[in-house]
Amino acid sequence: MGIQETNGTHQIDPTSDNNYRNFLDSIFKKQNEDPHRYGGRQVAGQFIQELFDILFAGFFSDLNFRDQTQVEDSISRFLLDAKKKLQPYLVGSNGPEVNWVLSEFKKELPILYDLIWKDAIAAYEGDPAAESVKEVILAYSGFYAIAVHRVAHVLHLLRIPIFPRMLSEYAHEKTGIDIHPGAKIGKSFFMDHGTGIVIGGTSEIADNVKIYQGVTLGALSVSKDLSSVKRHPTIEENTIIYAGATILGGDTVIGRNSIIGGNTWVTQSVPPYSVVYQKNEIRVRNSKELDNVIDFSI
Repeated sequence: MGIQETNGTHQIDPTSDNNYRNFLDSIFKKQNEDPHRYGGRQVAGQFIQELFDILFAGFFSDLNFRDQTQVEDSISRFLLDAKKKLQPYLVGSNGPEVNWVLSEFKKELPILYDLIWKDAIAAYEGDPAAESVKEVILAYSGFYAIAVHRVAHVLHLLRIPIFPRMLSEYAHEKTGIDIHPGAKIGKSFFMDHGTGIVIGGTSEIADNVKIYQGVTLGALSVSKDLSSVKRHPTIEENTIIYAGATILGGDTVIGRNSIIGGNTWVTQSVPPYSVVYQKNEIRVRNSKELDNVIDFSI
């Protein structure tokens, strides 16, 4: 410690100046361990915002394309700028070459776009409170989180280091929803409310799945030597998972058309068409029992 307390008085540690110099030297040296400047998490935010400005022109941005040529030009400019953002993550790594990545990403854009719109429609059809697909796109945190995940997952499959995780963490900060970019998620996926949802990197989710807030798809073990093993559950199609449910384990499969009730804890597979719930006993007092009520006010 730089300041030491002895007999109620503060004394300056004579070694504190050396500690501080070592601290400064450590900052200086670590910055030069990797010559590339990654730009921080704000670069991930810029990347996703610029892409969504195009994909959701008229929703996320004021862009007003007059014809397809303008759309194509905007995508070309986006990819050119994306090259500068992604290059530092690929130089000196064992990953692919940046031009190949962008070429493959461009090929995936139509599929990506279709998946994201299917998610928006699923949210609209799955939430009675949603008045329009436009409302979902503009205001639903669950939709935003899955849209970002779709992009991060493609980049993850293209073997770009670090950057896909930065995208997922950017969405996590904005929505409270934590989806690892490695998670495989089928079409028409809807997270209602969304806050507190955690989906691990080896999770597999089929089509038409609906998840509520606070759901965890996690691992039974967090040992580092299991990093290449499937650790997270598989959710088959048309399943609904209600708020606060925890489903763990790479061998755990939730069969299609199942319903997982709120606050349940599931660590083994359940067959298709299952209903899993936790039974709670709730006692309601009548007015005659209120004579000796304890006042719990704080």
